[in-house]
Amino acid sequence: MIFSPTMVLLIGGGFAFLLLILGIVVSITSERSMVEERLGRYVETQQQEILSEKGRSTPLTDWLNRRVERSSLGDRISQELSRADIKFRPGEFIALIVISIVVMAGVGYVIGQYSIITAILGAIAGAFLPRFYVKRQQNKRLIRFNEQLSDMLNLMVNGLRAGYSTMQAMEAVSKELPPPISDEFHRVVQEMQLGIPMEKALDNLLKRIPSDDLDLVITAINVQREVGGNLAEILDTISFTIRERVRIKGEIRVLTTQVMYSGKFLSLLPLILIGVLYLLNRDYIMTFFKPESVPCGYIALGVAAILIISGYFTMTKLADIEV
Repeated sequence: MIFSPTMVLLIGGGFAFLLLILGIVVSITSERSMVEERLGRYVETQQQEILSEKGRSTPLTDWLNRRVERSSLGDRISQELSRADIKFRPGEFIALIVISIVVMAGVGYVIGQYSIITAILGAIAGAFLPRFYVKRQQNKRLIRFNEQLSDMLNLMVNGLRAGYSTMQAMEAVSKELPPPISDEFHRVVQEMQLGIPMEKALDNLLKRIPSDDLDLVITAINVQREVGGNLAEILDTISFTIRERVRIKGEIRVLTTQVMYSGKFLSLLPLILIGVLYLLNRDYIMTFFKPESVPCGYIALGVAAILIISGYFTMTKLADIEV
């Protein structure tokens, strides 16, 4: 049986798509105990040993991880994945991006009736999809963490007034409160049990959770450890401030949601329209690229791109209200 190029492309794209789905399922359904055992994203040697014991490593991913983790790119990817609580190593995430590029390029090639342009556009979209998912998970996790921060402070205040040490109060937070705040403080406690100073463990927490409210709490704890004072009273005051800020931020988020989604939709609408017209009437869209249309066609597309981008950032800036 002789396979045509189209059939080979479809089979390869389907296989890559299955690998993509499998990777996402493994990331979502993996046990939380694996995260706890890894002792945070910053304990690299422990992380490598546990991943080998779990059998998730393959020769290809091991080779890719060794190359990536030696560079600054690997550090940035590890930090981004840690903030999103995605249980991938840098090499695995890069492999996921490659798979996404191949799949989306194949989909664009088939949808565009075997057009190289749609394949390239699909590949570009596939390169950004994993990063978009990571950013989305980071934002959702940061919002949940900030909403739980006042409860965490109340629990710490009650523990300190009951005679707990700061570390014991943090351990109570890791056991009593739901994720993600319990996971993060469990990592802090584990790092401190390994001998890492509290200041460094809290600094690692702030790198994973870049929250202004958390920065205020950590600064108060560090200052109290250096100069003394009643930490329970300090945290009680901070708790009230943070609770009010969270309430105001929630109200603002409700009021500005329509503006945010309107900006995203209006920015995507021209791109969607161009894609639909390209599929329905390719000659009409290709008029911009004909020799007789140069340079007017390129200038029109450039001006449209500038207007779309500036409009999106303008609407985003209007909805970005500092509290």
